[in-house]
Amino acid sequence: MKKFKIILLSALCLLLVTQYLFAQPIKNDLLLSLAYFNNNNQTQYLKATAKSKVNGKFQQVANVSIAFYIDDASSKVLLGKATTDHSGNAIMQIKSVASEIWKSSATQNFSVSTQEDKLYNASEANLAIVKAKISLDTLEDKSIVATLLELKDSNWLPIKEVDIRVAVKRMLGELNVAETATYTSDSLGMVTAEFTRDSLPGDSKGNLILIAKLDEHELYGNLTAEMIVPWGIKPLVHSTFNDRSLFARKGLTPIWLELLAYSIILIVWSIIIYLIFQIKKIIKLGV
Repeated sequence: MKKFKIILLSALCLLLVTQYLFAQPIKNDLLLSLAYFNNNNQTQYLKATAKSKVNGKFQQVANVSIAFYIDDASSKVLLGKATTDHSGNAIMQIKSVASEIWKSSATQNFSVSTQEDKLYNASEANLAIVKAKISLDTLEDKSIVATLLELKDSNWLPIKEVDIRVAVKRMLGELNVAETATYTSDSLGMVTAEFTRDSLPGDSKGNLILIAKLDEHELYGNLTAEMIVPWGIKPLVHSTFNDRSLFARKGLTPIWLELLAYSIILIVWSIIIYLIFQIKKIIKLGV
């Protein structure tokens, strides 16, 4: 009898443990990636992307809290925390808190991490970059010269055999300055692109914004440089506010349309009045 109670008690414990284990949600692994951006040699920031594999496909994960660090020789300095948006991206600027570490070396190490929660396991990602920049200049024949440089031993040295894109910023994207998509830097770190986009509309003063880009390089990250040039066409602004048209404001409808509308109204009311008089005549004849 005692043996039976022990077996029953063991089975009950096993059942409770099994229910507890199955009641726990299955956590997914979170995949983090980290990228470095240097915009126009002024704004520098990190972008972390969170993904998770769902039904065999990677999908962006929103509302994930990510901690950003800049790594010193012996420790990590917290840059801040950010939450991923609907695209799974979180952005953190490299703040003044990291200025001393940033100035101390030509290479920098960054890292991001997340804490374990109810849905996902803890995760982290690391990134090492070499400080680099792009400078832009123009020639009299409307050629664009972009120079790619990296920092070594406190000196800016040219980077050769790297592809750079040269384009013009537009409202919905970027338009290459010529048919060539990218240009490879020479031994001086320079590329020269001919501007062939004549008659391109500019802003109110006819200015265009040139941009040179290095995208997703494994050592230098994402670099951009911008320059304003007066190579566009100044738009001729003609206001139609006081012109007569189909879509004009009240009182400026086309004359032919007003005549047509008033004529139809006059004809319809004339017919109605004529019918009323005829009905009156019929009523009098009936009396």
